[in-house]
Amino acid sequence: MTEFQQQILQGIPEQLPAKKPYPKNGNPAPKRKDILSKEEKKLAVKNALRYFPEAWHKELASEFAEELKTYGRIYMHRFKPDYEIYARPISEYPAKTHQAAAIMLMIQNNLDPAVAQHPEELITYGGNGAVFQNWAQYLLTMKYLAEMTEEQTLNMYSGHPMGLFPSSKEAPRVVVTNGMMIPNYSKPDDWERFNALGVTQYGQMTAGSYMYIGPQGIVHGTAITVMNAFRKVLQKNESPEGKIFLTAGLGGMSGAQPKAGNIAGGITVCAEVNPEAAKKRHDQGWVDELLVDLDLLVVRTKEAVENKEVVSLAYIGNVVDVWERFYEANIFVHLGSDQTSLHNPWAGGYYPVGLSFEESNILMVENPEAFKEKVQESLRRQISAINKHAAKGTYFFDYGNAFLLEVSRAGGEVMAENNIDFRYPSYVQDILGPMCFDYGFGPFRWVCTSGDPKDLQKTDAIAFEVMKKIKSEAPEEIQQQMQDNIKWISEAEQNKLVVGSQARILYADAEGRSKIADAFNTAIAKGEISAPVVLGRDHHDVSGTDSPFRETSNIYDGSKFTADMAIQNVIGDSFRGATWVSIHNGGGVGWGEVINGGFGMVLDGSEEASNRLKKMLFFDVNNGISRRSWARNKEARFAIEREMERSPNLRVTLPYLVESNILDQLF
Repeated sequence: MTEFQQQILQGIPEQLPAKKPYPKNGNPAPKRKDILSKEEKKLAVKNALRYFPEAWHKELASEFAEELKTYGRIYMHRFKPDYEIYARPISEYPAKTHQAAAIMLMIQNNLDPAVAQHPEELITYGGNGAVFQNWAQYLLTMKYLAEMTEEQTLNMYSGHPMGLFPSSKEAPRVVVTNGMMIPNYSKPDDWERFNALGVTQYGQMTAGSYMYIGPQGIVHGTAITVMNAFRKVLQKNESPEGKIFLTAGLGGMSGAQPKAGNIAGGITVCAEVNPEAAKKRHDQGWVDELLVDLDLLVVRTKEAVENKEVVSLAYIGNVVDVWERFYEANIFVHLGSDQTSLHNPWAGGYYPVGLSFEESNILMVENPEAFKEKVQESLRRQISAINKHAAKGTYFFDYGNAFLLEVSRAGGEVMAENNIDFRYPSYVQDILGPMCFDYGFGPFRWVCTSGDPKDLQKTDAIAFEVMKKIKSEAPEEIQQQMQDNIKWISEAEQNKLVVGSQARILYADAEGRSKIADAFNTAIAKGEISAPVVLGRDHHDVSGTDSPFRETSNIYDGSKFTADMAIQNVIGDSFRGATWVSIHNGGGVGWGEVINGGFGMVLDGSEEASNRLKKMLFFDVNNGISRRSWARNKEARFAIEREMERSPNLRVTLPYLVESNILDQLF
C-alpha cells in the first residue's frame, strides 16, 4: 500500500499535525465579512472542534479563533494533507468499489491547484464555490469513500460527510446537498453567517458536486454563444476575424472566455483585476497576450482590427476603464458581455473601478458599506459606457452572472421602456435557450479515469463518429447545432482544452448523450478504453437548473421562479442509475437566486451500466424539454413531439395555444 493510500485510509490523523504556514504562492480567497456576534463566534469554534478529540481542543480552539478572525472562516489549514492533490489514475485510489474511487478522483480534480481558484480554502471557482467547508471534511469524506461498499450511500450535508448509510447496489453511492436553506433564510448575509458558523456552504454548480473540469467546462458553451452572437450581428458570409468581443473576468469559469473567443474566430479583449488570475490563464495557454497599460491596449486592439487577427488580449485592470477608453478612442465593439462573479458582489466577485485590487480587498473587510457604494457606483459607470457603445451598434448580452440584476439594484440605466424587463437580453433568452436548451442540447461531459490522454483521444473519436451519424439523419431544425458540435469535437485536442483531469465537454441532446455513452461503455468492455469513464454535465443545462435570470430566463409562462424541474431531475436521476446526485441552492447568479442539480455516472463496461445510462440520460434531458414545451416554447414542443414518436413509453402533456386577440378582448 502506498503512503498516499495509507493517508487516505487514515482520515483524521491519530497524532495532531504541526501547524502549517499559509503558502507564499497561494491565491487566498477574499477575507469574508465579520458578521458573527461574540456568542456566534464561540459557536463557530465549537462546531469546528467537534471533528477532533477533546485532548486537542485547547490548542485548536485558539488557532481556529484566529483563522475566523483572519479569514472570516475556519478552514483548518493545519489539516490539509501533505500529498499533492490532483486527479490520479483511478487505480491509485484505495477503494472497495470503482464507483467510489471515481468520486475520489473527481473530488481531487476539483481541488487541484491547476484547476481550483482558491485551493487552500477548498474553493474551486466563482470566489466562493466550495467543495468542502474545511479540511477535516475532506479527510473524512475520502476515508468514507475508501471504505464504502456497493450497498452503502454517503450523505453529504453542505460539505459535511454525515455518514455511510445502508442502501442498495442500485442506489447512488453519494447524495450531495449544498446550501439548502429554509427559503426565508436565503439572503446573501444568511450565507455569510451560516457558512461562518460552519453549517452550510455555497457549492456553486459543479464545485460542490465534484464535476468541475476546469475552464473547458464553459469554453464550449461560451464558444457556441460567441459564435452565434457574431452570427446575429454579421452578414451571412462575413467572418468574425478582426471583430471585437469585449468582456471581463479570468478567474474561475470566466477564464474560458479568451479561448472561446479564439475558437469563435474573433478578437477577445478581456479585463481582469487580479494579476495572478490573468497570469495563470496566460501560463495555461488560455489567453494569448497580457497587457498592463491601457494606452498599449488601445494600440494593440486597433492593430488586431486592422490586420483582421484572431487573438485574445488580457488587460490587467478594470473593465470599466476599457469600456470608457474604447469609446473615446472610437473603437467599435461588435459584442460585449461580462463574466465577473456578480453573484457575490460584496465579497470579491466584482472589483470597483478607481480602486486597486489590494485596496478593494482591504475596503471590503474594513468598511463593507463603503465598498458596496463603490461597487454600485462602478456598475453605474460601466452600464453608462456600455449604453454608449450599444447606441453605436454593439450587441451586449448578459452572461448569466447577475450583471444586469446588480446594475438594476445599483440604479444603473438598464431597464427597458416597460420598466419591467432589462434592455439587454440574457444570452439564454437570445441564444442558448431557443437554439440549444429547448432542443435538448446541453453540456454533456466525461472524464477518463485512467488519466491517459490516449483514452481521451479514443473517446473524442467515438463521439465524433456518433455525432456524424446522427447528423446524417437529423432534421433541418438541429443541423446547425450538430455541425457546431462536430466541429468542436474534431478540434478539441488541438485546442488544448485539458486542465487537470483527462476530460471533455460536448453539447449533445438526449439521443447524442445516450449513444455516445453507450459507445464508450462498449469500448471499455472491449478494452479499447483502459479504465472506467465518468459521465456528467454542467448544471447549466436543459433540465438541471431553475434560474430565472439565466437557464430558465426564456420561460415566459410565469413559472421561471419555480424550482420543480431541478428537484424532479435530481430525484429522477437518483433512481434511474446515477452514481451520485447533487442539489444546490445558489450558483452562478447568486445565493437564493437559483436551485440547481447535477449527477455523476460511472461507466465500467458492464451491461448494468448500459441499462442505467439509457434510462437516466433519457430522463435527465427530456424532463427539461417537457417543462419548456409546457411553457409554450416552440423549439421544445418540436423536440418533445419528435421524442414521443421515437419513444412509445414517453407521454407528455402538451399545451393548447391561445390566440392573443381572445385575451386582448378580456382585459
